[in-house]
Order: sequence, then structure tokens, then C-alpha cells
Amino acid sequence: MSVHDFTTTLLVDQSPEEVFKAVQNVRGWWSEEIEGKTANLNDEFDYHYEDVHRCKIKLIEVILNQKIVWFIVQNYFKFTEDKTEWTGTKPTFEIKPKEGKTELTFTHFGLVPEYECFDICRDAWTNYIQNSLKKLIETGKGEPNATGKPQTENEKKLSARD
Repeated sequence: MSVHDFTTTLLVDQSPEEVFKAVQNVRGWWSEEIEGKTANLNDEFDYHYEDVHRCKIKLIEVILNQKIVWFIVQNYFKFTEDKTEWTGTKPTFEIKPKEGKTELTFTHFGLVPEYECFDICRDAWTNYIQNSLKKLIETGKGEPNATGKPQTENEKKLSARD
């Protein structure tokens, strides 16, 4: 079977600079529980959602107003047989002007349909990028996970398994 990394794209009226700054503000669109720095090359941060999902992320490529690449250094999923799915994968944000607007393409390189977490992760990333990050870009306010508060229905279901 061929490899199909998860990808999603959005188009906004804001400038590449505004989109880039919003992506760097991980607490503003993904989770308020991020610990560490999230903006510059070699920054590292930790994400956790209860005991369901934890990961350590390092920024391995940062091109001002164009691209940010994360590297998943460590990952833990409570709900998969292989608890380390995502380890070694590269969530990537590519930003470019397009027809008077700005296009953001998010690709999680290595997040493929063969992964047990794929459906849940696809749904979560789609929500975080198409809903929360888009709102942060357009209005200045995203919808990140608040402390202990699940963002998606799948996260609510995973939390209920405890």
C-alpha cells in the first residue's frame, strides 16, 4: 500500500506574517497545557492531554513567514497498541501567498492510514487546523484545549475510557 501522509489546507485573508505568528502560538490553537518554547529553531515543547496523549516536540526547521517543521522526539498514546506512534514523524506548516490571500498547508509527514491512531489523529488535526488555528488567524482567538478540557468528540471518548 502506498504512503499517504495526512494533509489539510486553508486559505485566509491575513498576511503570511500573521499566519506564521499564529502557527508559532501553539498555546493559542492547540493546547493551553503546552510547556516550553514553540517559536524558534531548536525550541522544544511538551504537549499533554490527561493520560491519553503526551509528546515532546522539537522545531527542526523555521523559515520566517514560510515554513515551520516539528519533529516528534517522543510520543505516548494510551489508546494504541504501539504507544509510540508519531515518534519520528514531522508535522509541517507551509505558508505561501496565493491569489491575494495566504495558503497554509499542514502535512503531518509520517501520519499515515496504516497507523492505529490515524482516524482519531486526522479528525483532531482537522479540527485544530481548520477550526482553532483558522479562528486564531482570522480573529486573534483560537479554540485550544483548555486545562483538562477535550477539544474533539474523539478526545472526549478517549478520556471516558479511563
